[in-house]
Amino acid sequence: MTMTSGDPHLPAPSVALDDQLCFALYAASRAMTARYRPMLEELGLTYPQYLVMMLLWEEDHQTVGQLGARLALDSGTLSPLLKRLTAAGLVTRHRRVEDERSVAIALTDSGRALRDKAFAISQDMICALDLDVESFADLKQTLNVLTQRVTEAPRSS
Repeated sequence: MTMTSGDPHLPAPSVALDDQLCFALYAASRAMTARYRPMLEELGLTYPQYLVMMLLWEEDHQTVGQLGARLALDSGTLSPLLKRLTAAGLVTRHRRVEDERSVAIALTDSGRALRDKAFAISQDMICALDLDVESFADLKQTLNVLTQRVTEAPRSS
């Protein structure tokens, strides 16, 4: 069902901060990131670095462009992050032979070894949320739908 301004199914208009979906998402995102921070510090990772590592644990040898597309990060944000992961000895960066303009990122042995410790963090977070499997899946699905709709929604002028 598509709603338009003035639709009776819409919540009443409000400028109160606590009534804003964007603030609820912002607060939840900050709380999640803060909860991850101490666990990731033990691994020597920031949250954005952790996201990059998760993608590489899913599929090693990805280009900077592929990583950026999956994380919705531009190269100006991603490049320094990858340089720090390289300096930490977790990934390598090399130009692809088939396309010199493209830089491939690959896990090192140290980067691969971090995977099991990171898996424990993921499990700890799921337990900390105290959601049953169905609620967890529903929440992820709702957030994925929201992300897609926000991304695809026409921008107002």
